[in-house]
Amino acid sequence: MAAKTKQKKRQQKRAPKQRSSWRGVLRFGLVVFPVEAFNAHARGQGPIAFHQLHATCHSRIHYQKVCPIHGEVSNDDIVSGYEYRPREYVEFDPEELDNLRSEKERALTIDAFISPSDLDPIYFDGRMYFLAPAGDEAKEPYSVLVRAMEQLERDGVGEIVFSGRKEVVLVRPYAGSLQMAMLNYATEIEQPPAAKPMKVAANVKTMKLAEELIENYTNDHFDFTRYVDRYEEEFRQLIAAKIHGQKIVAPKEEEEPEVYNLMDALRRSMAQTKKRPKAAAKSSNGHRSPSAERKRRSRSHRRAS
Repeated sequence: MAAKTKQKKRQQKRAPKQRSSWRGVLRFGLVVFPVEAFNAHARGQGPIAFHQLHATCHSRIHYQKVCPIHGEVSNDDIVSGYEYRPREYVEFDPEELDNLRSEKERALTIDAFISPSDLDPIYFDGRMYFLAPAGDEAKEPYSVLVRAMEQLERDGVGEIVFSGRKEVVLVRPYAGSLQMAMLNYATEIEQPPAAKPMKVAANVKTMKLAEELIENYTNDHFDFTRYVDRYEEEFRQLIAAKIHGQKIVAPKEEEEPEVYNLMDALRRSMAQTKKRPKAAAKSSNGHRSPSAERKRRSRSHRRAS
């Protein structure tokens, strides 16, 4: 038993510690405390990567950093430069770029607290980090900030210098900790094409059926973890089959019933939802969930009309 315990401790010691992606201070008002940012995406869970090969000899293609005068150069011999006119550059050292930012500007500064619904998801760029207190002195202000944001249901918006670039971020409470989501600036988002909105006269019965269908698909106890990336698992099976020289057969797809118009599609969809198991209309405390209450009011409104 003792030997197993020692072996377990040795394995725990060998486990690699996750490195922080950023370390600095978080500030709002006069409250300042050190934090670290850790990538929220699970390591090793990225998409399967392909390598480019030469079709003739199947050797891997390599890319080299080449100077037109001196040939291949190492990373140590590369500097950053801005082209201010054709083929003329002004060069910068990393220290010069760092000096552009004051200590306050390099901090994660929260400028405003907002309701979670105030920021459109289009501004999220996909990068997510967890913020952790860096040191014992940061634990109390960190904990107070998390609990206050949870109680008020508020997210923070601010700016940070991350990987040498000024970024706008959203800081939100998540499972008793703080999560930092990187955002796009408004100028980085394309506006929808300036087209005239379509004016389509909607049939009252069609609209009611569409609303009922949406209500039937509404899930009061939605669990996001049920969405699993099956593609990677299936692709690994395909790789194994190719390695062993097995024949690849495309899976058969189920034929969908033919529909003739929108009303027909809605009616057939409604018939399918009647076969689905209904979700519980009440929450764990015995009261209706907000979504279920919206359903009840929507049905009452339709009966009244």
